[in-house]
Amino acid sequence: MFGIGGGELVFILFVVLMLFGSDKVPEIARTMGKAMAQLKNATNDIKSEIQKGAESNGLDTRSLTDITGNINAEINNAKINLLGDSNSLLGDTATEINQVKEDIDSISGPVKRQM
Repeated sequence: MFGIGGGELVFILFVVLMLFGSDKVPEIARTMGKAMAQLKNATNDIKSEIQKGAESNGLDTRSLTDITGNINAEINNAKINLLGDSNSLLGDTATEINQVKEDIDSISGPVKRQM
């Protein structure tokens, strides 16, 4: 829990108990619980307002999914077109390299490697 081990948690609880006393600790816990509940409600309200604003502007979840799906499809088509063209170019390049290598070998003879 937040990188706090059991020993550290016990020490923190001991310090809180010593600072505030046993009669104030439940009151502090209730106050923190209420604050967390209010924070959760506020974030839910903000989410709902954003959702309502998006829907009023014609952007709902389905249309956003359709838009992103279309964009992904276009990207995939571009990849296929690009890779298809590059594969044919690479094949032509490899054959040309082999032809040049054979021409060099025929002119100068095969290269002997020394070890």
